[in-house]
Amino acid sequence: MNDVSLLQKLRYQYKPKLPAIFQEDIRNITIEKGEPTESVGNQTELKQMFEKTYGRPVITFTRGKNPNISLKRNVGVVLSGGQAPGGHNVIAGLFDALTKSNSQSKLFGFLGGPSGILENKAIELTPQYIDTYRNTGGFDMIGSGRTKIETEEQFETSLHTLKERDIRSLVIIGGDDSNTNAALLAEYVLKKGEEMTIIGVPKTIDGDLRGEHVDVSFGFDSATKVYSELIGNIARDTNSAKKYWHFIKLMGRSASHICLECALKTHPNIAIISEEVEDTQKTLNQIVEDIVDVIVRRSENGENFGITLIPEGLIEFIPEVGKLITELNKLLAEHELHFNSLKTFEDQSEWVNKNLSRDSSYVFSSLPYPIQRQLLIDRDPHGNVQVSRIETEKLLLDLVSDRLGELKNEGKYRGKFSSQTHFLGYEGRSGFPTNFDADYAYSLGYNAFLLIAEGLTGYMTAIKNLVKPVEDWIPGGVPITMMMNLEERKGKLKPVIKKAMVDLKGKAFKTFVRHRNEWAVKTSYVYPGSTQYFGPAELCEVRPESLLLESKD
Repeated sequence: MNDVSLLQKLRYQYKPKLPAIFQEDIRNITIEKGEPTESVGNQTELKQMFEKTYGRPVITFTRGKNPNISLKRNVGVVLSGGQAPGGHNVIAGLFDALTKSNSQSKLFGFLGGPSGILENKAIELTPQYIDTYRNTGGFDMIGSGRTKIETEEQFETSLHTLKERDIRSLVIIGGDDSNTNAALLAEYVLKKGEEMTIIGVPKTIDGDLRGEHVDVSFGFDSATKVYSELIGNIARDTNSAKKYWHFIKLMGRSASHICLECALKTHPNIAIISEEVEDTQKTLNQIVEDIVDVIVRRSENGENFGITLIPEGLIEFIPEVGKLITELNKLLAEHELHFNSLKTFEDQSEWVNKNLSRDSSYVFSSLPYPIQRQLLIDRDPHGNVQVSRIETEKLLLDLVSDRLGELKNEGKYRGKFSSQTHFLGYEGRSGFPTNFDADYAYSLGYNAFLLIAEGLTGYMTAIKNLVKPVEDWIPGGVPITMMMNLEERKGKLKPVIKKAMVDLKGKAFKTFVRHRNEWAVKTSYVYPGSTQYFGPAELCEVRPESLLLESKD
């Protein structure tokens, strides 16, 4: 039995493209430093917290000599958090640059995510081993995990592991929390008087790790293309059967970038953008009425079918529900032991209702029983509600169905309503990376080594100008503190990278708004089909729609 698909064999042969500066002899690349930087918020407090690494300049690369480039090094790498297509290519790019500078250098992969550092579990990554993962999806080369390295004891354990293995540089591939912890570890190591470099790599399919110097995180393009293919397939099916309304929830814990990107690619009848809901203070009932209005209008045209896209984190952005969740997060963080001692849901629910404000207690009691349970289940590592477990698509469907029933009884709705729900999440996290993500991730890894070679620490590898051909990309590094502010976690203010939300004034959102009323009533579905790897550039090298639109601003 062959355990490798034909596509995987062909993808092994793909040679990722690099920015022009990286096509130089690696010994002829050095850095240029920009001006000192400030954090996006809470400058005074963060300057005190990061006294060793705060305010460092943005880095770009240029031609020149780096006398330290060819030193023999041991470098560690870890995959942190959820999977994103392209992670293997980050490691491959890092390895290729490392060994190109000195063939005696070694790369060690910590197993199972950050816990591999704490438990000192790692393997040496050899050329033969890495070759079996190039241009493939998933994180199974070394595995991943969600352990947080954030306490002084964990920092000390991590430092001990690195010193024991004679690893002087560590690359952390992760999202906003993982890169925040990379900055904290870099600060800790410097305060201990150690000469080590800690570099972060921007990874998340959610697309919320971006900014002035980070156009987009790797994995976003691949994941949204997978989701858009599936949405297009469902849209074609419902346009054929003409009898189902599909309520499709999409990954995106905080921001709605995935939902917006998929809407631009597929033209659904309804796509809810959480940031707009928050900005307009739209209530749950108003959202339901908006959906019902589209369903009724389409039924009047004889079209009793449609597509609704719902971002995973929507429920937190609905004003009254968001207030409830904030109260729950604080209440359960402050009384964690007592709450956990309550053995039945009925006891938990009764205790919660007594301790919530009157308005939030009313909202909690009015929610369907399954949603109440989902709001009280195990918290995430920060003590917050695990939004991904809340079946928002089913909540909206139930409320819409009830409202349509009322309208039918009043003679205001004569259509037929049948429905299906979906949650598109894991389907997109580990697929083969697109050519764009394969190139981008590989360049990020290559870039990470060059930051290491310059002795930089507390930096995130960053590449700009991504809408252009790869040779025109602009690689460099951004100090992680520059992207930070303070946010409340488990009742305490902590430094975190500020999430990048959908810009309601941006070209991508405005384009969606310009077309959504037409898409709502007129069946205008686009069927993107499967990701293409071979063929003309306009088919195989296409960038995310939102990235292309925003570049025109």
